[in-house]
This record gives sequence, C-alpha cells and structure tokens, in this order.
Amino acid sequence: MFKIYLVFISFFSLLTLQSSAAQKDFYQLKVYHLKTVQQEEKVDTYLRQAYLPALHRAGIAKVGVFKPIYPTDVAPTEKLIYVFIPFRSFDGIAKLEQQLVKDQTYHSDGKAYLEALYTEPPYERLEVILMNAFDEHPKFTMPQLKAPLKDRVYELRSYESHTEAIAKNKIEMFNKGGEISLFKRLNFNAVFYAEVVAGSRMPNLMYLTTFENKVDRDAHWKAFGADAFWKTLSALPQYKNNVSKNDTKFISPTDYSDI
Repeated sequence: MFKIYLVFISFFSLLTLQSSAAQKDFYQLKVYHLKTVQQEEKVDTYLRQAYLPALHRAGIAKVGVFKPIYPTDVAPTEKLIYVFIPFRSFDGIAKLEQQLVKDQTYHSDGKAYLEALYTEPPYERLEVILMNAFDEHPKFTMPQLKAPLKDRVYELRSYESHTEAIAKNKIEMFNKGGEISLFKRLNFNAVFYAEVVAGSRMPNLMYLTTFENKVDRDAHWKAFGADAFWKTLSALPQYKNNVSKNDTKFISPTDYSDI
C-alpha cells in the first residue's frame, strides 16, 4: 500500500510540474545572417508577404521582426534580421512546421525564398535559439510605447555564465531575487525574459526591453543603476560573479513587425 502511495505521489508531482511548465511560453528566436542588400530584400519580402501571414493563419498573432541599430559612422560587417516567435509550449514548434507544410498560400507567396537556388541563397546562415520563459515573466508582453516603430529602441541582452549551475543562479536572481520586479517597477517594458535551452552561447539567458528612444533607454538604465534595491541585490554574496559576458544588441522593429 505504501508503494502504491509513493507511485501516486510521484505521478501527481509529475503532472503538477508539466502543468506548471505548460503555463509558460516557449520562444524561438531566428537570426538571419546576411551579406548583401539583395539577400536582405529577399528575406524581408519573404517574412512580410509569406512567413508572418502564415504564422497569423496558424494562430500566432504576434511575431516580432527586428534589425540592428548600426552606428552611423561604422559600416556593418554583416546584416542581421531577428525573428521572435512566442509559442505556448515546445510542441508548438513542431505543430507550426506541420501547418506550414500544408499551407499552399505560404508556399506560393514565399516561393522565391523557399525555392531559391544554391547560386543565389537568401542568407549566409540561419541561427535558431530556443528559450523557456522565466517563472516571474511566464508570458511575452507587448510594449506599452507611444513612439512610432521607427523611433523605438529595443535592447536585446544575452547574459552568459561560466557553468550551467552559475547560469541557474543568475536566473534565480531574476526570479526569486527580485530583478524582474525591479525592471517592472522602473517600467522597462520587457517583452520577455528567458533561459536559453538550445543555442550557440550556452549557458545563457536572454531578455528584451523596449524604450521610446535612445534617450529614454539611457534614462531608464541610469535609474536602474542608482536604485537602492539594485545596489543591495547586486551586493549579495550569493549572486556575485554569475555573469561571464554581457552581450547587448540595440535593435529596432521593422515596419511589418507585430511587436
């Protein structure tokens, strides 16, 4: 009888964990690495006319498409396009691919991209990052901004850590430590916070905050650095040295982005 009880408890715990996980978003971030203007135009056309409409038909109402904000005095070595797709669960990725296979409109509208010849590839490389949403920010959030899309500054950050355990510690700092709460109190308009579960820079986490413009962004981070709670939190011994690299990218939504 005792063994049956233990089996029941274990089964109930598993169901609870699965239910909890199902309540959090799962994200896919595609990064197109491009070399030429022609490639950028081809990917833009594909995303605008075929891919996003197909995702909308598949029930994904909001898809983010972003490009880097390059310094005016520096010529970029490559062009990038970021595509952020929120799913309700990991299974959503496979289901989407199945739906795209059956979507004849998608194949017709995206033909130039989907059937591109090897002599004229639409991109140099395609990077895919998969992420689990944080407990304290389980669903992606639309930015509450007034500025036109072209004026906005979005900040995509990746915090890399020395080991998996240390990365978990940084994630705990966001969740239990209260870092997410601080971002919310200071109105950073975060779209998502997530742990990377498949990517090229693991172990790491990523998050995306949004601002009206660069001046607004700088003012928010100045307030963050001066905040008494942050000074206390960042000084706690248990959260010391939990980031080995901070990679920050300033990006801007395209005119056809939903986010």
